[in-house]
Amino acid sequence: MDEKRQLILDQALALVDERGLAAVSMRAVAERIGLTSMALYPYVGGKDALLDGLVDLLRLELGASYGEPADLDWRHRLRALARAVRALSRAHPGAYPLLLTRPAAAVAASWLTAALRGVLDDAGVPRAGVPRLARLLGCYLLGYTTAEVTGTMPETPPDADFEADLTDLIRMVEAAEVQPNAVRPCGG
Repeated sequence: MDEKRQLILDQALALVDERGLAAVSMRAVAERIGLTSMALYPYVGGKDALLDGLVDLLRLELGASYGEPADLDWRHRLRALARAVRALSRAHPGAYPLLLTRPAAAVAASWLTAALRGVLDDAGVPRAGVPRLARLLGCYLLGYTTAEVTGTMPETPPDADFEADLTDLIRMVEAAEVQPNAVRPCGG
């Protein structure tokens, strides 16, 4: 990513983190950087493109946070991915809902879907069942974390509830019919 674009998006995300999404305007971001709002357009386009850029930034942060730890079995990788999604929502609660509302969110959703599909492939889920389970897990993760940060969840559950839900999801994946050649580690 271009250095100037990165600076602009970082400052826009910091603005959202401090004052909420409603505070984001080209002028407000430009003031944080010491430029005029017109000087931002070559790097981020208009406000819509700026918001889509924030989605890209969130996706990159999620990818860096998760890092796809290949040395862990699928159960631990699924937990690591879920925790990374939740940590991102908590780090950027004002910007996080953009992952569900912006056109650029399709790229972020496809990254999450690809990561989930990799976990499910390693779990030995038959190829025909992988898309459905990846969709179910992705909807759970994005829905749960969005409800948590937007306050639309009836009551904020303790962290233990999130972990218990992950255990239930892992059991659901384990119950899926296993491919004949899949190797499944014991325990976990």
